[in-house]
Amino acid sequence: MCARERGWSTVDEPVKRPSVDPLDKLSRLTRPGGVIRPKGLNNRQFTAVSAGLGLALAAGVVLAAGPWDSGQRKAEQDRAAARSRTGGVHHGADAPPGPKPAPSAPAVLAPLSSVVDNAAPDARDAPDGAAAALRATLGPLLKAPALGTARTAAVIDTATGERLYGQGADTPMTPASTIKIATSVAALSALGPDHRIATTVRASPDSRSITLVGGGDPTLDKAALGALAADTARALKDRGVKTVRLTYDTSRYSGPARHPIGPNENIAPVSALMTDEGRLDSTDRGPAPRSNDPAGDAARTFGRLLDDAGITTRSGPAAGRPATKSRPVAKHLSAPLSALAERTLTNSDNDIAEALARQTALAAGERADFDGGRRAVTAQLKKLRLPMKGVNLADGSGLNRKDKVTAGLLAGLLARAADPDHPELRPVLTGLPVAGFSGTLSGRYTQKSAGTGLVRAKTGTLTGVNSLAGTVVDKQGRLLAFAFLASGTTSPSEAQSSLDALATSLAGRT
Repeated sequence: MCARERGWSTVDEPVKRPSVDPLDKLSRLTRPGGVIRPKGLNNRQFTAVSAGLGLALAAGVVLAAGPWDSGQRKAEQDRAAARSRTGGVHHGADAPPGPKPAPSAPAVLAPLSSVVDNAAPDARDAPDGAAAALRATLGPLLKAPALGTARTAAVIDTATGERLYGQGADTPMTPASTIKIATSVAALSALGPDHRIATTVRASPDSRSITLVGGGDPTLDKAALGALAADTARALKDRGVKTVRLTYDTSRYSGPARHPIGPNENIAPVSALMTDEGRLDSTDRGPAPRSNDPAGDAARTFGRLLDDAGITTRSGPAAGRPATKSRPVAKHLSAPLSALAERTLTNSDNDIAEALARQTALAAGERADFDGGRRAVTAQLKKLRLPMKGVNLADGSGLNRKDKVTAGLLAGLLARAADPDHPELRPVLTGLPVAGFSGTLSGRYTQKSAGTGLVRAKTGTLTGVNSLAGTVVDKQGRLLAFAFLASGTTSPSEAQSSLDALATSLAGRT
């Protein structure tokens, strides 16, 4: 029986590369003062110019999409090329049959500028009647039997911070992988999006002993180890040394390495030193056979690469600390934290999520273990003035059923990430899977689904638990943050379909 059959899988869908999100650019254009009408244009002319600028902006976003390791994503560029017949309602009626076109967006979006207040009550009424409309739309959908025995919901207008809708929004629920939103927000807030995790090699004063020191980068790979080995060999040869004793240091992390769920194909032992997340196959996401000794495996690979570079190790590597007065001879830096957070959310990556929790703990001066991560992430979210009553962040990945969060917290986290006052959190939005395009939502929306390309959301799945939290732009041009949590579900596929219908309804396309 595989881990998924045992109910521990949090990635039920195939994943693809993530995609580009234009929110960064839109937020700049839509802040107060950001939309300026050129002198002499009437309303109709201004609308036409706005539409043209919008098309130019969209083209610029696609062209600016860069590779994965830059923190930018380009899946939609590839998908758009394959689906070139799709477009707005005003695009070519004579085109061959294809996916249902998406209606054109309003000419001007509401400004994303107000301070977010997540303490709003469940049934708050907005002046334009949005709350009443959402109650009429979401209420019946939340009664779907597929959503199990308990379900909660929250919807926030990110521009104003108003909670437009809530059903049990402050009730703690098991979130599954949607907790990765909280983990990512805390890490980005504590460390900044440009932070990189270092893996180093240190040599003793006589250069006869070297230590591979893990910094906690689970994405370290053989190529990076090869570069470290080459730099190390060059430094040693400059000192006339060709034989060394090799040790490896994992002391940056402490506490138990095993997640409480035990050996599992969804997560490796949490170690400060590992390559390819401890995977024993060629995959880079989703379930996979995992090493029982990721640090030892990484050190042995490094030793072989040293041999290839002309430096002989006396015996197999042993665990140990660097020698007193050791000096650095080689260093590798991970991708920026912004890219790691995006990958965590897009692929629902458990190993990176646990690493982010521990990096947050280190930044806060806590022990880098599960308890230290819980304390540090909780403290960091409190600094952001988010509702933490009843919240328990037992791990960073959501695999622990002791995790408890509220729909209000998840929606509030996403609203914070959209706040122009917190640009460091923007990777939380750009990392969300895009319905029908990327990550764990790539297989949940078809070409005919009304939410395809419109919904961006983090998924969560454990046995009897299904959740969805993300963003969508409604028909009035408002960016809405939403969270839907369900427990006591019996059919994952039916529960996911019901959650997807809830998210799609926010766009006003049901």
